[in-house]
Amino acid sequence: MSGGQTPHVAVLLGGPSAEREVSLSSGRECAAALRTAGYRVSELDAGPDLALRLTELKPDVCFNALHGRWGEDGCVQGILEWMRLPYTHSGVLASAMAMDKERTKAIYRASGLPVVDSVLARKAEVEADHVMAPPYVVKPYNEGSSVGVYFVHGGANGPPKLAATMPDVVMVEAFVPGRELTTAAMDGRTLGVTDILTDGWYDYDAKYSAGGSRHVIPADIPAEIFDACEAYALRAHNALGCRGISRTDFRWDEGRGLAGLILLETNTQPGMTPTSLVPEQAALKGIEFPALCAWLVEDASCDR
Repeated sequence: MSGGQTPHVAVLLGGPSAEREVSLSSGRECAAALRTAGYRVSELDAGPDLALRLTELKPDVCFNALHGRWGEDGCVQGILEWMRLPYTHSGVLASAMAMDKERTKAIYRASGLPVVDSVLARKAEVEADHVMAPPYVVKPYNEGSSVGVYFVHGGANGPPKLAATMPDVVMVEAFVPGRELTTAAMDGRTLGVTDILTDGWYDYDAKYSAGGSRHVIPADIPAEIFDACEAYALRAHNALGCRGISRTDFRWDEGRGLAGLILLETNTQPGMTPTSLVPEQAALKGIEFPALCAWLVEDASCDR
């Protein structure tokens, strides 16, 4: 968006997904930053009456601060396309593809990006017997933020017992040892590499609880790996058709050098909380949080 009067921004937050609390935190932070940047801002909890409330509110642009299903998988994007309301982050197709981890992997492979083996299996099959040799990870194939992730150790006697909230079909993925690295892509460039240090699994609490993880930025890794993370993240962003900002996560088995670097997933709407990774990377590039949020508003559009 450009020119004319300062736009009225509706920040979409909350919603019905398992990541509602994270979205509420992200949305409030983004709304405050946009007010600091001089925008007129309304905060809107995105429920089933979203279209009606947007019709009444009449914003100029929507800042999509939703996470997880409904807000991040193309559904809300479809509503905003139908209403012809410019919105931040990726469009319908890229959002849907990136949320589906198996389809994301297919796109990675077609683009020559490194991934590990995985299969989709029914929950009952996963609980009945090992569907691949341990160690492996079990997770929903269409959720984010490490919601419902199970790690099955190499010496496990039996398969995992999954929570009732897990979907009927899950992804079982070969476990890759090593370090957690992540890189944000923005406007045809990358913002650096962060090394994520935790005492255990990088799960939901480690991502969003104060002190749950420590971020080393820029990552203290060989230049070859640093450059590969940035190159791969940009290729993933483009291959999926993302716009705005995305963040691609990696595992790196440092004992194997470049061959030990693999892509895990691309997040089309990265968290914008006080402990989030993208704002930290942007700040290191001299982009303060209000300016980052303002850039997303100016970049907002519809796909069609």
